[in-house]
Amino acid sequence: MSEYTLRIRRFDPESGGAAYWDERSLEMGDKRSVLDAILELKDTQDGSIGIRCSCQQGICGSCGVRINGKPGLACNTHLDAAAARAHNGDENVITVEPMGNIPVIRDLIVDMDAVHWKKIRRVTPWLINKEPIPDREYIVPHDNMVDITQPMACIQCGACVSDCLSMEVDPGFIGPAALAKAYRFVGDPRDAEHLERLKDLSEDEHGLYDCTHCFNCVDACPKDVAPMNQIMRLRRIAGEDYHINDRNNGNRHEEAFVTLVRENGLLHEAELLPRSYGGNSWFGKFHPDAGKELMTSLGTVIKAVLRGKISPKIAIFGHKLPSEDMKSLKQIYKVVDGRESRTELNLYITGYEDEDEIPEHAPHADDPTPLVVPDAGAPEAASSAEEPIEPAGESNESETP
Repeated sequence: MSEYTLRIRRFDPESGGAAYWDERSLEMGDKRSVLDAILELKDTQDGSIGIRCSCQQGICGSCGVRINGKPGLACNTHLDAAAARAHNGDENVITVEPMGNIPVIRDLIVDMDAVHWKKIRRVTPWLINKEPIPDREYIVPHDNMVDITQPMACIQCGACVSDCLSMEVDPGFIGPAALAKAYRFVGDPRDAEHLERLKDLSEDEHGLYDCTHCFNCVDACPKDVAPMNQIMRLRRIAGEDYHINDRNNGNRHEEAFVTLVRENGLLHEAELLPRSYGGNSWFGKFHPDAGKELMTSLGTVIKAVLRGKISPKIAIFGHKLPSEDMKSLKQIYKVVDGRESRTELNLYITGYEDEDEIPEHAPHADDPTPLVVPDAGAPEAASSAEEPIEPAGESNESETP
């Protein structure tokens, strides 16, 4: 038994007062959960402490809170682990706050309907049948179902929403949880509106291209859904497979990145903006849309030059890499571009109940070559792939230059 101090962020809307910190101490085993400690305080010291909870098994997601600044489930966070990341080295002091980016109803209870569920509904979170509907059940390829296992693991706890920096700056951003849910259907071959879904989310100024790649949602998720990875996959499918050039210039921006690194070895920042708006070539800067954007950013560029943050020479001519380095870079592009199909993988789970029924091609425990699942999100996914991936049960994301 150890003594712990819980600093709970309290808020009572009926009192008319501001939120405040409530510190309470108790003795409890190190491997008991933070939720156990809160419920113990609620039972023995203050019955007015507000927190949602249900299964206490890390499945329902209702007890999501921030624990010492990190979002997570109170029911599966041990007290000793929570205390180990205490602020300012305060021993055995655990700070518990409500989730961020969501309005607080009372104490640790947030209004999931106002933000989280509203955004989930935004992405049409149900399957839209292809026509005609078959008389019997759909026969879905195993690889396709394995591919969407990761986004299907989401328990809607809101941890990723809580720490999303894009939502903090732009509350209108659809958000990591909802976009991960969108991939669950874009990756499903039974859905009839892949193009419509992708075009809708690409054209929305708060959609696919509003994500800033901060990785917070990946770190926050207690179920390894990796929402940012799903967002990146949606982008690649929208741009590379359906060739959607959105009004936000998101796809053009990514294409400009890839081309400039291919040509220069490093990013040529002065070329990035005009190519994103005017076309993916040196002549892009002469496009009226590119000229307009360049004029609006001229003041920022002048300040950066005066302060020494931008070199006029590099801005005009770009970076130069040694020829050997460029040769190696070109080889990377040659290998990637030479693949017949793009290989991307989500977390996947596979196995066999009866070892006697393991087919000859299945990997064994001492075989370093695992099964490979092709990109099921493409309109016509390949049935096989050449390159091995990480062992089953682990995540593997392929960022295609």
